[in-house]
Amino acid sequence: MTNTEHITCIICPMGCQLEVTLPEGYTKEAARSTDPSLFAVSGNACPRGDSYARKEFTCPTRTLTCTVAVQGGSRALVSAKTNAEVPKERLMDCMNFVKRVTVAAPVRQGDVLVSDILGTGSDIIACEDVLNI
Repeated sequence: MTNTEHITCIICPMGCQLEVTLPEGYTKEAARSTDPSLFAVSGNACPRGDSYARKEFTCPTRTLTCTVAVQGGSRALVSAKTNAEVPKERLMDCMNFVKRVTVAAPVRQGDVLVSDILGTGSDIIACEDVLNI
């Protein structure tokens, strides 16, 4: 008996409804250690949806977007994001960590605000400038 999972593709605004058929006897959790070429993917309007589904089942990651507190700046918060994707299961830990971070103004777009957040290999990078008051 095959196991079919349904997910929504988030690569573009189309939001294709993907159907991923896992090898017989595999659950979504067991698929993480499975060769993604063994999956059957349908419902995608482009090849990127196929790649997304296979990656989502073997190693799901996301870019973390957030705000970081700024002390002594023209604004209290600076928009920021990771420079590399973070494992999906680590997102909440990373967000909780960032909530406790405060950086000093001035902040320039591209500044590294947090290096290697929680050992994920991703840095938190400023997306805009915040000047001194």
